[in-house]
Amino acid sequence: MTSRLIGAFIRAVLVVMLIITPSLMLPGIHQETAQIVALAAIFAFALTIFEYASTYPGLVEFREAPPFNRIRFFSLMVTVFILSSVMRGDTDPTTFTAFLTAVGTLIGNALDFPYSPVRLITLMLPENATVHDILMLRTQAGIAYLISIISLAVFLIVLRVTGWPKRTGSFNVWVNLPMFDPTAGGDVVERLERDARFNVALGFILPFLTPAAVKAASGLFGSLSITNDQTMIWTLAAWAFLPASLFMRGIAMQRVASLITAQRTRNAIRSGAAGLQPA
Repeated sequence: MTSRLIGAFIRAVLVVMLIITPSLMLPGIHQETAQIVALAAIFAFALTIFEYASTYPGLVEFREAPPFNRIRFFSLMVTVFILSSVMRGDTDPTTFTAFLTAVGTLIGNALDFPYSPVRLITLMLPENATVHDILMLRTQAGIAYLISIISLAVFLIVLRVTGWPKRTGSFNVWVNLPMFDPTAGGDVVERLERDARFNVALGFILPFLTPAAVKAASGLFGSLSITNDQTMIWTLAAWAFLPASLFMRGIAMQRVASLITAQRTRNAIRSGAAGLQPA
């Protein structure tokens, strides 16, 4: 119990560090923004403590099947930190921020082709956006998208090398998939495979769908103030992280479905062998 509480506390502190990183790195943060960030950090701290300190599952999936959540968290943390560094370099340039900006510019230019996610993300800017805003958005979008692709590749490599999730011991579907009800009806494997395909498909179209949805919503509710530093960071981080996270979730659920199918096959073979034994 003590080790579980310590682990939950460390995870909660890391989540708080993730949330407050842009506010700590960017200059000129308004008092209202700082209060909102503090409130979000307190809520996230309490939620993380509750989720990981409790014995029974709540909302966090694959809680007992590392490193699924660790890869996702590290990917988001790196994305937010690098985007914050690039944004800070716009006002307080250093060698490190200049290097990140140069790399991001190259990536953004390489990924900025017709109908690409990076090209479409620039549509979220209002019509009066400056050239500097467009270049900054393209640079940060390229960085965020590349990090998401790298994180997905790392997850696939870890899955292949370690045989995830078998290396974690017995896989408890109820603990690791608390929002998935195995008794809801229908075959569990078919439902897992269907959910896996849906997550992969949604992860593929989300980078293209999000800019169009935001642009359509801006016509009803006004233009999104993405030129605000923190708004740009969190918008781009979510835009790149969510599709990669959905890809990982789909792949993980397909992996779980394959393990259940393999276990059923082994059980059927053992039952058949037992039935053929002489009396």
